[in-house]
Amino acid sequence: MPNREIHNVLHFVPLFDPKAAVTDNTAQVSAIIDLAGYNAAEIVLQTGTLTDADATFAVTVAESDAANMSGSNAVAASQLVGTLAQASFDFNTDSKARKIGYIGTKRYIQVTVTPANNTGNLFLSGVAVLGYPATGPTANPPQA
Repeated sequence: MPNREIHNVLHFVPLFDPKAAVTDNTAQVSAIIDLAGYNAAEIVLQTGTLTDADATFAVTVAESDAANMSGSNAVAASQLVGTLAQASFDFNTDSKARKIGYIGTKRYIQVTVTPANNTGNLFLSGVAVLGYPATGPTANPPQA
């Protein structure tokens, strides 16, 4: 039987904390995620009820070696697992999860979700799932 235990090899860092609905086209910028000590990162976004009839929400990922994201650049498609289009969503994506993996070499990443045509409610939360730790087991509860 395969080993089904992943508890000790995953670490979770909040990207977007749950909050009141966003009702305009303001870009939602995540926390900066420090990948030090981990060899894998998966970005997971979750939507709530989206109440606009034509809104779209584009996802981008930036990378940097600086803790404040100075000198950041957009992550090349070759450094992502999945596509930005697959991670993005629209008004029909109520209560769904989207994911995209990062396999680049920079220490820090940050996610931006940019609404277009949003006059309704955007409920968004997210978490970065870090894996393949250099040392383990990972802390429980997770420490940022």
